[in-house]
Amino acid sequence: MESETVFIIGIGILVIAVTVYSIYISFGAPSAELNDPFEDHED
Repeated sequence: MESETVFIIGIGILVIAVTVYSIYISFGAPSAELNDPFEDHED
């Protein structure tokens, strides 16, 4: 493989990994620990 192809595939994998991790943090098990600041200040 050419080095440019390996670099582009590596960047693509990194972007996909960060996206999957952020979705997991937002909607997965750790989301139970997150608080909603708008719910904290309802009138």
